[in-house]
Amino acid sequence: MKRYLVLAMRRPDFDPAVVQPHLDFLEGLRGGGRLELSGGFSDRSGGAYLMRAADMDEALSIVHQDPAYTSGGWDITVHEWNAH
Repeated sequence: MKRYLVLAMRRPDFDPAVVQPHLDFLEGLRGGGRLELSGGFSDRSGGAYLMRAADMDEALSIVHQDPAYTSGGWDITVHEWNAH
């Protein structure tokens, strides 16, 4: 499995009600052994998470289920990360 860094940046019009479903989604990834790290930025502009997937297609498939993505109120970027 490869590592993928997901950046989730809130847009000005994001819906705060999406935060809890997003956190629940991350807990599901954690429970499934996919999530390594996650956390919000101290300025509350968004956050990031580090997850495992077989390839970029699978990573995007997973991220596209995140309420932060499906709500449309966050800018989401996914990067394959060669962390050591």
